[in-house]
Amino acid sequence: MVWRILTSTAAAAVTLTFATACDNGGGTAAAPAPVPSASVAAPTTSTPPSTPSPAASVSVSTPPKPVGKLRRGDKGPEVVALQRRLTELGYWNGKKADGTFGATTQQGVFALQKAAGLGRDGVVGPKTAKALERGVRPTARSKTGHVIEIDKKKQLLLVVQNGAVTGILNTSTGSNQNYEYKDNTYLAHTPSGKFKVYRQIDGWRHGPLGPLYRPKYFNGGIAVHGAYSIPPYPASHGCARVSIPAMDWLWSKDHLAPKTKIWVY
Repeated sequence: MVWRILTSTAAAAVTLTFATACDNGGGTAAAPAPVPSASVAAPTTSTPPSTPSPAASVSVSTPPKPVGKLRRGDKGPEVVALQRRLTELGYWNGKKADGTFGATTQQGVFALQKAAGLGRDGVVGPKTAKALERGVRPTARSKTGHVIEIDKKKQLLLVVQNGAVTGILNTSTGSNQNYEYKDNTYLAHTPSGKFKVYRQIDGWRHGPLGPLYRPKYFNGGIAVHGAYSIPPYPASHGCARVSIPAMDWLWSKDHLAPKTKIWVY
């Protein structure tokens, strides 16, 4: 199935097909439709050839957006199609397709690009659109029960039920960089292993290393929690960050209820 996005310009309605061209989700796209040359009314016989008539007019159509480019800030039916396809594939990007490419939709695009092994720029270029068309999804490692899997290599958090991935979120785990705290040096590391949620706080926790939104602790002081900044690369002190709306969704669906299994690898 070819994934199509419908857009319009002042000149005409154009159907864009995200199935060809080559970039990493934000590189060089296919060339835009040519712009009609300007038309200038012929001068009257009473006007010298070098001076155009006051009645002369120039009309230039607005060129369409280059094929395969959707990014944060865009609005319209193209974005609705993007949001619906992300949801269909399990990439959480909000409660409904509202036609606005905001931060939550960008998080869904990040997750898709990670699963597809593409550049993580949050822009829907031809390669990212191709991944949507192909229905790229990550696979789970667990086979039975309800498990939250955190893939550190791909930087994805997966909601898994009996081996089936039912939710895919962008996450940012430990940066593996040293940091200083109370005159000591620590490694920002997210340990691998199998754990269970043992503690939760329904609200903000203002910890010594920064605020954590509705944290679900599973390994000492390490938790899955909401944050304002969720870059598409490892950046935390060791926790698994997700967006604040995503954390609200995880709470509302009891995906991280106490004793929930968490598998970090």
